[in-house]
Amino acid sequence: MTGWRLLITKPLDGAHNMALDEALLLARIQGIAPPTVRFFSWLPPAVSLGYGQPLDARINVEACRRLGVDLVRRPTGGSAIYHDTPEREVTYSIAARAEDFDGSGDLLGTYRWIGAGLTAGLRRLGVPAEMVPVKPSDSFAPPAFCFARTGSYEIEVEGKKLVGSAQRRQGGAFLQHGSVLLGTDVEMVRLLFPVEGDPLAGLTTLEAELGRRPTFEETVEALVAGFREAHALRLTPGHLTPEEVRFQERLVSDKYATEGWTREARVAADTGAGLGVR
Repeated sequence: MTGWRLLITKPLDGAHNMALDEALLLARIQGIAPPTVRFFSWLPPAVSLGYGQPLDARINVEACRRLGVDLVRRPTGGSAIYHDTPEREVTYSIAARAEDFDGSGDLLGTYRWIGAGLTAGLRRLGVPAEMVPVKPSDSFAPPAFCFARTGSYEIEVEGKKLVGSAQRRQGGAFLQHGSVLLGTDVEMVRLLFPVEGDPLAGLTTLEAELGRRPTFEETVEALVAGFREAHALRLTPGHLTPEEVRFQERLVSDKYATEGWTREARVAADTGAGLGVR
């Protein structure tokens, strides 16, 4: 199996985090960087919108401004996520090509492969996590908040969602990223998603399942071990290449930090992006 790079990056704002994820995808498409597993966090906290998700009254934009919560649109599909600081969330991303592991050419196969690594890592922490089976798409509009709905091969505990993920496939490669909830700011989530009923009803956190909140570092260590265990990955700590840094800088200025990108929902068919399983 191809050697894999492990990146654990410092907390970044929304535009820099999403630009870096897309930079990893572009570098892998071009074959100038290895397949990569990245763990990261957010500072300040952010709401990330799905690629094709409308920015409407279901998200409290005024509260985001008032409370200093970033608003950014992801390159992947699905519904919005509130990303807290490292005290309450570990976010992962994976950028790879179709030949990097068996099943990576298929969207659901990729979800299953990544889910196996995440599940193995969460069980190392003592969480009885399970991957859900394949679920049919809902005929109704999806909820604005990602954790209000569980999709195929996502991770849950006793019917409650623990990890929310989304994917983009492009040029024979894919980017998948998602959030592992260490804890949750209940009042903040309810304020930012005001018309979802109770947006927290269908989710759980590591704190709720373990009776304590593991640290960012402890959780990342367990997840890294889980991927190594589940897939015998040669996962080696590495650094961004100069090309990836340039990609990230350009994507921040031209795309992710712009009002036009953030406010306007995209159509997935235009670019092959936004393939989330929800």
